[in-house]
Amino acid sequence: MFASEDQMIHFDKDRVHRLITQVRGLPRNDRLKQLIARQKLSLLLMIVGLGLLAYVGHEYWTMHTEQQALQQRWQAQQHVGVVSSPAPAMASKDDGLTRVSIPKINLDLIVVEGTNHKALRLGPGHLKNTPLPGESGNSVISAHRDTFFRHIYELAKGDEIQVRRDGRTYTFQVIGKKIVEPDDLSVVKNTSDTRLTLITCYPIYYIGPAPQRLIVTARLIEGAQPSSQSAGTPTRTVAGQGS
Repeated sequence: MFASEDQMIHFDKDRVHRLITQVRGLPRNDRLKQLIARQKLSLLLMIVGLGLLAYVGHEYWTMHTEQQALQQRWQAQQHVGVVSSPAPAMASKDDGLTRVSIPKINLDLIVVEGTNHKALRLGPGHLKNTPLPGESGNSVISAHRDTFFRHIYELAKGDEIQVRRDGRTYTFQVIGKKIVEPDDLSVVKNTSDTRLTLITCYPIYYIGPAPQRLIVTARLIEGAQPSSQSAGTPTRTVAGQGS
């Protein structure tokens, strides 16, 4: 039996409709899969981003709290020096703590001993085997570019750096600034005069491990002056700052 013309037209319409539905269905499923994959990727990236933010926040908080603890220890020692000293002109002892102040960039921090990762999380680090700041020779202090030494690139010739140690104040004046390669050890060599060398990575805002080093050199212009016992509170901490 042969189908009528109307039946054949209806059959063809149904067949075409099924084919269209099948054709449309495949891309829709693909788009749905892509959407789900993108949502999973977005969620993963969000989790990774939150993890990184939490890590960075923890690092900054640790630096902030540790530096604050060092500042409080410094202040307590200054107070003890004032109370226990029978003569006002006597210098107080600071138990080895060194405080660096740079008015030009509003920096006031306690220096720690050593330049390993743990030390540099707490503050600028004094390079071992170099003289202490204020002693004859080249004293080297290093710090990260995204935290404590973020603004030393702003220093220029003539800017002053104050170092307080063992109840004495040493005033240095910047005499030069340069960019060197990481393996250039000439910047840490000892000198016949009394110098202070500040080192940080460069470029300051480079993303990733910075390929060079920024060197700021200062020469002692006034030293061994008794420190003021009423040292002010620090004007800069690392909370909210940025290897």
